[in-house]
Amino acid sequence: MAVPINTDEYSINSTQILNIYKATRTIKKTQNSNLYNALKSIYEDSIFVAEIQQLWPQLPMLANLRCGLWYSKQFHSACYFKSTDGHNNNWAFSTNRLNLHVALLAAQEGGCFIVDSTRKGKRFPDSLSKTIPIWTCVLNRGVRNYRKRMMMMGEEGPLENVDHGVCKADDSVREPVSLDWDCSLHLPLWVSAVEKASIEERLDEWTRQLEDSGADIASLALSLKKPLRPLWISQRSVVWLNEVPDHESWDFTPIILVSASASTGVFQQRTSSQFSWIYIPGAGDDEESWARGLTPSLFWSHAHDLMSLGPELCNQKVAEIVEKDRVYRVQRGQNAPQVTIKSQASLENCKLSSSEELPSHLGLLSFKMSGDCSSEESLILWLGSTNIAVGATLHAAEASDVDSILNCDKELLPANLSCTCLYLPILVGFNLFSQFPFFHIFLDAPFCPLSCQSRSPFFSQSSKYDRFSLLNSLPSAVRFARSNLIKGKTLLVCCHDGEDISICVCLAILIMLFDEQGSLDDGKSFGEIRITKWELRRRLVSLCKYATKARPSRGNLKQVYSFLTQRESDLIP
Repeated sequence: MAVPINTDEYSINSTQILNIYKATRTIKKTQNSNLYNALKSIYEDSIFVAEIQQLWPQLPMLANLRCGLWYSKQFHSACYFKSTDGHNNNWAFSTNRLNLHVALLAAQEGGCFIVDSTRKGKRFPDSLSKTIPIWTCVLNRGVRNYRKRMMMMGEEGPLENVDHGVCKADDSVREPVSLDWDCSLHLPLWVSAVEKASIEERLDEWTRQLEDSGADIASLALSLKKPLRPLWISQRSVVWLNEVPDHESWDFTPIILVSASASTGVFQQRTSSQFSWIYIPGAGDDEESWARGLTPSLFWSHAHDLMSLGPELCNQKVAEIVEKDRVYRVQRGQNAPQVTIKSQASLENCKLSSSEELPSHLGLLSFKMSGDCSSEESLILWLGSTNIAVGATLHAAEASDVDSILNCDKELLPANLSCTCLYLPILVGFNLFSQFPFFHIFLDAPFCPLSCQSRSPFFSQSSKYDRFSLLNSLPSAVRFARSNLIKGKTLLVCCHDGEDISICVCLAILIMLFDEQGSLDDGKSFGEIRITKWELRRRLVSLCKYATKARPSRGNLKQVYSFLTQRESDLIP
């Protein structure tokens, strides 16, 4: 017999369940946005990271931007491997983010650490579990193929006096190159066999893309003694301290991937001797939603004070630190925007897509890229012999040997500079021409007055809010670059962080005015080639050999491509 169902009862229960679900999400968001909880979680996780580093203290430690940057007081350098390149059915090997400096550093030092974290309750983010393993496998295959080609060249091959890709000091010693090179795909055990097989089907295609991109595989082949291979360490890993092997004894170059946070998917109540707090896995992620203007460098400069104050006074102390740093930078004429705290709802509404992430704000953090790279001069990167440099606006005024500056940031440079400057702010938040008709004066004029020090509130921090700002500004940028470069002057292109806008502007200048060897030919080679997306990518790879922190967004690269393909007749007068 059929049993009658009380639909009203079920609808009431469904409403109650929905309300409980909403309440749970609200509680989690409140806990997640608590500043002290986030900073305390980062501090606790950093202790684990430091302990792992002491297992192999000779190896350099790198931060995977942006989350990984919070988990240590000092990193050797930084890298950029996106988790989206490792998502299931979305696997990719990005020639825009080759991170060759990581492979070269690992080859030089015998290995390296890469630190990252995740909030999703997993042991490792996809950047560590799949993106980097794909990257190591493709690079290993590229090196092997390069060495095979050199072997086939016979005695004239440049690698004939190389053992495992390392040049001998005595050129008279000639040994054959070993081709016993591990090119297999190494993934963690929790990645299914089906997913691994699907990734392996794409490896040959990715290797061809690497070889066709113009990447400097020769330098990597010359320096890499052993093939790259990832290893994974998390807070759940068991390491016997009396049995830690010497990294030099391994038959591979280790890329040790450290997931900083515990892999719990829930918030845990923890207590210390003074305070009670809630542990947040991957607290360093999505810093716009909780950091309140605090940067990793500022945090580690005041970490002891922040941890000792507790939850009640933490927010006030952070506000004082951020404001004090802002005033300090204003007094030095540096970029120091007023910090605005947004609500969680507004942050969710303003979320950018995963393909167009905001550039990281590194603050005053210094990376020890080499022996003398702690100086500010090292933050201005020269692009080979082209007389073009790229860097952040923060360091533009202090750069030496610069005859002209193309400033793509919203911040004005000091008025007392002796070099020629063009102020071309490619950081527009909305249509300036409709709201401020006078603004066209600044873009049309060949040189912009630099005496005005006022900051315009309608500029946004990132260029990604205006879809065509870069496209509309590139003609002026190329004309300014050409007028100085043909006179033998040096040119510095700067933007907020020196990683996105300035890179795209330099890319357009190099393609328009230089040949592939980096010689200025005033557009001759540009008129003889056909610009394709692959050609654009190849030239970007060449640029990234010098600007290792380059992270141009996909949207900005599309604007460069549109500029080169649609306006060829108007680029050079």
